[in-house]
Amino acid sequence: MLVADAWAAFGHRPSADDWRRFGGSAQQQRGRFENPEPIENHMWAFVRDLPNASRVQSPSTPIPAFEGAAAALARAPASDVRVTWMGHSSVLVELDGVRLLTDPVWGPAAGPWSWAGPRRFYAPPVALDALGPLDAVLISHDHYDHLDYPTIVALAADVPRFVVPLGVGAHLRYWGVSPDKITEVDWWDEVAVGAVRLTATPARHASGRQVFDKDRTLWCGYALSSASGNLYFSGDTGMFRGLREIGDRLGPFDLAMIEVGAYNRGWPDWHIGPEQAVRAAAWLRAERLLPIHWGLFALASHGWTEPIERVLHAADAQALKTWTPQPGQPLELDDPAATRQWWPALPWRDATDDPIVSSLLGGDSERSP
Repeated sequence: MLVADAWAAFGHRPSADDWRRFGGSAQQQRGRFENPEPIENHMWAFVRDLPNASRVQSPSTPIPAFEGAAAALARAPASDVRVTWMGHSSVLVELDGVRLLTDPVWGPAAGPWSWAGPRRFYAPPVALDALGPLDAVLISHDHYDHLDYPTIVALAADVPRFVVPLGVGAHLRYWGVSPDKITEVDWWDEVAVGAVRLTATPARHASGRQVFDKDRTLWCGYALSSASGNLYFSGDTGMFRGLREIGDRLGPFDLAMIEVGAYNRGWPDWHIGPEQAVRAAAWLRAERLLPIHWGLFALASHGWTEPIERVLHAADAQALKTWTPQPGQPLELDDPAATRQWWPALPWRDATDDPIVSSLLGGDSERSP
């Protein structure tokens, strides 16, 4: 019964025809996708840290989403660049009139069952049908907290285009998205959506929705460029040297949306962590940072507010402009309301107590911005 309930949400693996179509990708080896810089896990570090798990991994009081978010979005932006963080990695980007939605998760839980798994801390600040028309949905990879089955089904009829990494199209076709709406991309592929040029960027992560499909689909980030703005969206990634190349080839960026949450010393290469996100912004040559991938699901043992506290501390030391919007709060470049503390003051561990350092950053030269 449990498997039957989750069967549709599991999605579908790429077919043999799919593999023939994208088998020339430099990222695939022996029927799976691989990171050029492999991910390391340190089980003993994970076990040793278990007694230090935070007692505030989830909020005890309601999170204050931005009041009047739907009404604010219904008004035209004052400039050609507006960004609205909806929570976790879901961001509505409005760029020169093009409206793009990243990794939309409107479902109740990050998993194949609506009643189990990590539950969201708060309802979506804007209903899907109140978002207004979208020109494209961008997916970074197929993990449940980024590719949400009920959300994709709800968007399938109305969204004209879905841009996804190689292999993820199989999930969407299985869920009823018309194949002619799906564009699958490899790293460095470019796609035009109206006045915006999308470039799929490398990332250091993994994929899979059940036991037998690990790394059968690719993962990526995106650069979003137009005449008025140049933005970066990390998706999920550990720290990796390729971030410098992204900055050199596609930067500088007006805004970098980088994941900062769900980290652990036992798996330091899966997620970048707060301090390394600030370092990554420097490597990307980003003027502003919007921390994402925090404050919606309990996906690690740290406190739910710890990622934003740590990233602000690190960003302040580097004089990096950092946005901390409430969920659903639209912001434009140089908006004076971009930084405010709306979350409660809770205990958190800093980088001295709980360092998150990639296995690749052993030398001083790699540690420096």
